[in-house]
Amino acid sequence: MARVELKSVRKQFGPVVAVHGADVVFEEGSFTTLLGPSGCGKTTILRMVSGLEKPTSGDIEIGGNRINDVPIHKRNLGLVFQNYALFPHRTIGENIAFGLKYRDVPKSEMARKVTEALDIVRLPGVEDRYPSQLSGGQQQRIALARAIVIEPDVLLLDEPLSALDANLREEMRVELKTIQDRIGVTSIFVTHDQSEALAMSDKIIVMSAGRIEQVGTPEEVYNTPASEFVAGFLGAANLLQARVINRDATHVVLETAEFGQTPVPLSHAATLGQSNDAKLMVRAEKLTLGPKGSDGVAAKVEAVDYQGQLARYFLRVGDTQLQAMNMIDGAPFGAGETVALSMNPDACAALPVGGPA
Repeated sequence: MARVELKSVRKQFGPVVAVHGADVVFEEGSFTTLLGPSGCGKTTILRMVSGLEKPTSGDIEIGGNRINDVPIHKRNLGLVFQNYALFPHRTIGENIAFGLKYRDVPKSEMARKVTEALDIVRLPGVEDRYPSQLSGGQQQRIALARAIVIEPDVLLLDEPLSALDANLREEMRVELKTIQDRIGVTSIFVTHDQSEALAMSDKIIVMSAGRIEQVGTPEEVYNTPASEFVAGFLGAANLLQARVINRDATHVVLETAEFGQTPVPLSHAATLGQSNDAKLMVRAEKLTLGPKGSDGVAAKVEAVDYQGQLARYFLRVGDTQLQAMNMIDGAPFGAGETVALSMNPDACAALPVGGPA
């Protein structure tokens, strides 16, 4: 295990700046996710840590040692890619042992390590098969076994689940986190899938346009986003124009046209600066629908996306369209109905307008 640290790391490709001065720490033994849309710089960071790209400026340290000029084969890293990158004409055992050959591991020890790696990924006894004889999920486990068999200081995972179907992806993300917890290796995971990041991570680094927007636990980035971008990228967020009308030791009170005055706990308020302009964020699942006439503001159901136990509602309150996701028992409310819409202020967040203040 090793701590990874980026110090003012910048990467530029010609006139395009892919990463703007990143300062971030990947703690020893942690599972940290780089999350963001395509082109945000997350894979570039992974490639710089791996040695596939060199920083334009700044330093990268692993275990306290600067590695900018250390070649990839001397960094003791495990790499897992989206396309598995298995050798089709080599057996599973030969694929897993590939990295051990260059570490002068004796053959008897090599066989033991391969067996142990297969046990860890729960595919014992497949050493003599070929990649084409395994399913996609099994091949991904073999790619993981090949990465961990060398006992790496850091495990780098570049969208390793994106090629799998939805059900298998969910199964594999549980499996992957279980394996990481078991072996305790420092892991850096790249994905654009919010649900993967929230389900698997000890810490999430949210990126946009080459910049780090927020670093925090899944709960922190989801419930108390630092910016409109983070709020909108992680889950369905309703962002309402608001004015700050009061601040005290425990709350900041926002006023919106839709819900009037809402006291938001300071623990859920990003740094707002001195401006009285703000945004009130409420997640879709934190808005509750009730029958017309019950407590709440009147809202009209414009459309319903039925999802089995859940329904996603598209609602109109005045000139504002909102989204709500509610569990349903029986039939959901229908399009055209008027409902009462309520929320818990403790479940809201206060954000600066635009980027972080």
